[in-house]
Amino acid sequence: MPNQPLYHVNPDRNAPWNDLPLLPIDDELYKTVEIYEQLGQAKEAMGLLTGRSVAIPNQALLINSITLQEARDSSAIENVFTTDDDLYQAFSDNRIDDHVSGPTKEVLRYREAIWKGHEYLKEHGNFDVDYFISLYREIKETREGIRPPFATTYIRQGGSGPNAGKRVYTPPKGKDVLRKKLENLVAFLNDDSIPPEEPLLKMAIAHFQFEAIHPFRDGNGRAGRILNIHYLTQADLLELPILYLSRYIIDHKQEYYDTLAGVSQRGDWESWILYILRAVDSTARLTYRKINDILEAREAVLEAVETEQNFQRPRQLIDAIFTQPFTKVSHLTEAGLYAENTARSYLNKLDEMGVLEKRQIKGRHYYQNRELEQILTF
Repeated sequence: MPNQPLYHVNPDRNAPWNDLPLLPIDDELYKTVEIYEQLGQAKEAMGLLTGRSVAIPNQALLINSITLQEARDSSAIENVFTTDDDLYQAFSDNRIDDHVSGPTKEVLRYREAIWKGHEYLKEHGNFDVDYFISLYREIKETREGIRPPFATTYIRQGGSGPNAGKRVYTPPKGKDVLRKKLENLVAFLNDDSIPPEEPLLKMAIAHFQFEAIHPFRDGNGRAGRILNIHYLTQADLLELPILYLSRYIIDHKQEYYDTLAGVSQRGDWESWILYILRAVDSTARLTYRKINDILEAREAVLEAVETEQNFQRPRQLIDAIFTQPFTKVSHLTEAGLYAENTARSYLNKLDEMGVLEKRQIKGRHYYQNRELEQILTF
């Protein structure tokens, strides 16, 4: 009698994959030498990042700037683009309204989804189906939930080649089918006794499963990338959600879609898991370098400011201008650091020193930290 396949693939990419296998998958699909060698490198990189981030006394230096960059990069994967000026201005104004351009609004909503999802898990303790629905609603600014039975969706081939526009995958269909598969995914995420034991492997498997379920009309890719970081914080690999894979995915976008398709079409879990582990390795080391660059720039500016000897609370002032690329007078006054005239005087002085650049955009004054912006961008 022939051996049964380890993974039952999607036999017809034009028909809904309602037989998408439930989790867990057979451990022979990921217990390879190549995967465990790459896993070791990814864990080493994660250890560097974790050790560096927890040693920073002011976590706001990371929370605002790095999550904002992730929001922009993850949205760009879905061809939602915004300029730095538009994004940083809207973020500094704390505005997600009709006065903000559509793409900028989508990016800021993505950032809100990161933090609302983080708080949701802190409050509820575990993943559940409502967690996924709340992410979707925040990202897309909708009251919809799981795709209704009449809603057909499918994935098309991107690019401009001969196969561009062709259907490459059709996710499961039917609200009960989708809910059952989401509930299985939730159980997989919450139960540490369900293999694999390694959280990075589990994250890679869970990400594919969510994308394969594709439970919403839109926003599935962004919700799936937020799930990655939330699972790592839930698994105690990170204290704060500051590791993001979107920059790596942008740089290796076709491979991302090819390896996803490789699982559904050929059962090639190894290539997909290796891709995600390489993304973790690369992104953790990149984020580690960015954190060091931000802290070095901050210390250099602080030293220059303290040399002036005419700034009150210089450390708090410099922390404030390094929490986001655009600073306003109101940021300092609302934080209780200074009265309005003092705040304006100090920011103008930093402009004269070349630390900040004073700009007027749409009638409002901002002080741009170009050094921080350059670190975040490259």
